[in-house]
Amino acid sequence: MHSGKRFGAREFIIWTRRSIYALIVLSVIPTVLYFLGWKFLSVPWQPIAIMGTAVAFIVGFKNYSRLWEARQIYGAIINDSRSFGYILRDALLSKDSVKVKEMFLRHYAWLTALRFQLREPRAWENMGTDQFDEYAKKYDIPERLSRLDEELKKYLSEPELQYILSKKNRATQLMASQSKALSEAYEKGTVNDFQWTQINQQLVKFTDNQGKAERIKNFPYPRNFSSITTYLLLLFIVFVPFGLLKEFDKLGDGTMVEGWTLWFNIPFSLLVTWCFHTLDSVGEASVNPFEGSPNDVPITQISRTIEIDMRDMLDESDLPPAIAPKNNIVL
Repeated sequence: MHSGKRFGAREFIIWTRRSIYALIVLSVIPTVLYFLGWKFLSVPWQPIAIMGTAVAFIVGFKNYSRLWEARQIYGAIINDSRSFGYILRDALLSKDSVKVKEMFLRHYAWLTALRFQLREPRAWENMGTDQFDEYAKKYDIPERLSRLDEELKKYLSEPELQYILSKKNRATQLMASQSKALSEAYEKGTVNDFQWTQINQQLVKFTDNQGKAERIKNFPYPRNFSSITTYLLLLFIVFVPFGLLKEFDKLGDGTMVEGWTLWFNIPFSLLVTWCFHTLDSVGEASVNPFEGSPNDVPITQISRTIEIDMRDMLDESDLPPAIAPKNNIVL
C-alpha cells in the first residue's frame, strides 16, 4: 500500500520507461515513412477512436474492485479479531489464563500463516516481470525476508509447530486447533453454552474471511477479459500513430510551418498510447491484491496491528513495534 499522498510523476515515468521506449519507436516509424512519401500508411482516425472507447471501457473493469474487496475482508478480520480477543478474555481469563494465552498466540500464528499463504506467487501474477520486480527493490516484502517456520516458532509449542508445518493449508489447521481447544474448554465446563456459541461464531467468521481471501488469491481476474484487453490495447496502440498522420500533416496548411507539423504525431501519439498503456498497467497492479506489489492490501501491517491490540488486552508491556512504511510503501 502506498501511504503517501500520491505516486510521483517521476515514479510513473520510471516505472513505465520500458513501455515508453517501445511506444516512441511505434510512433517514429510510421511518421518517418509517411514523411518519406508513404502516404498510403495513413488510416482514418474514426475507427481507431471507436476502438479506443472499447479499450477504455474494458480496461476500466480491471481497476480497484478486487483490491477494495480484499481490503474489506481484512477490515473484517481486524474487527472480528478484536471481538474474539475480549470475548475470549472475559470468558476464560479468570478460570484458565494459560488457555487464553495459548489461544491468543495461536491466533497470531493463524494471521501469520494466512499472510504467508496469500503472498505465495501464482502464474498469473505480475511480480515476476521486470517492471514490478524492479520497483519492489524500493520496499520490503516481509514474507520474502523470513520463513514461515521461523515466524510460527514465536507462537506455537514445538509439537504443535511440527504438526502445523506438516499440513498443506496451515492457516486452516490452526483454526481447527482453535476449535478443538474451545471444545476442550467447553467439555471441562470452563465456558458455558452462551460463551461457547459466541467464541465459536468468531472462529466461523475467521474461516469465512480466510476463504474469501483465498478466493481472490486463487482465482485470477478472468482470463477472457484479460486476454481481450491485451489484444485490443495492442491493436489500438499500433494504429494510433497511423490514424493521426494525415491530421497532423494538414495542421500546418497555409502557415509557415506547413509540412513540419507532421512531426507532432510522435509526441501526441506517445502521449495517447502511454495513457492507455499505463491505465492498463495500473489495473494489472490492482487485480492481485496479495502478491506483494506497492498497491497491495497491507496484510502484514494489519496482522501486526491486530497482534498489538490483542496483546494490549492482556496488559502485556512488551508489545511488538508497528510496521512502518519504507519509501511510502507498507505491506
